[in-house]
Amino acid sequence: MNTVLVVDDDAAIREMIRMALESNGYAVLEAGDTIAARRSLETDEPDIVLLDWMLPGQSGYEFTRSLRNKPASNSIPVIMLTARAREEEKIAALEAGADDYISKPFSVKELLARIKAVLRRAATESDDDVLKMGGLELDKTSHRVTATNAPLKLSPMEYQLLLVFMQNPERVYSRAQLIDRLRGSDGDIEERTIDVHIRRLRKVLEPSGHHHLIQTVRGSGYRFSNHD
Repeated sequence: MNTVLVVDDDAAIREMIRMALESNGYAVLEAGDTIAARRSLETDEPDIVLLDWMLPGQSGYEFTRSLRNKPASNSIPVIMLTARAREEEKIAALEAGADDYISKPFSVKELLARIKAVLRRAATESDDDVLKMGGLELDKTSHRVTATNAPLKLSPMEYQLLLVFMQNPERVYSRAQLIDRLRGSDGDIEERTIDVHIRRLRKVLEPSGHHHLIQTVRGSGYRFSNHD
């Protein structure tokens, strides 16, 4: 049974979501603000967090960024619930580290479908101990990386960056998203340093011809892909 932490200051919305989730086989934890959510995370391990953007005190946006900054919580999937429908605000939610977002008002059917999709994606990422693409292999258990069976020497930052890419091939990451995923590996990461780490990783991959897998997406960021 998957456990969902619902963080929303509107008790009626929490009740509606709780009833819908419990009737579909989920266990539900509730919090009215981020302080209560943090207390819940100290004692429980939810499989996913449903998080309202507008909360008293700290916003859902800020809370998501804080989750992504801590190794103990940076892998918990987050779906942002927001009444903000403008494209730039949806992008901001994703850049904060949310895995998905749902615009209010939403249907129970849509909510359940989004939760299933995010949980399925998270399970796929965690179950694959060895990630592969085009002769490049990353073993998450041993932290070894090989290119056409030849071992590669990567710094901890380069390894973490490659791990993020290989877990989510074809996904475009902005520099801000990469910073959120990499926090904890390096205490001082800025957007301008992401480009430096990308160049270093490409240089390591160049002798085996795998540097082309890290693609620059003009105006957006970077993508890991075996396709042009």
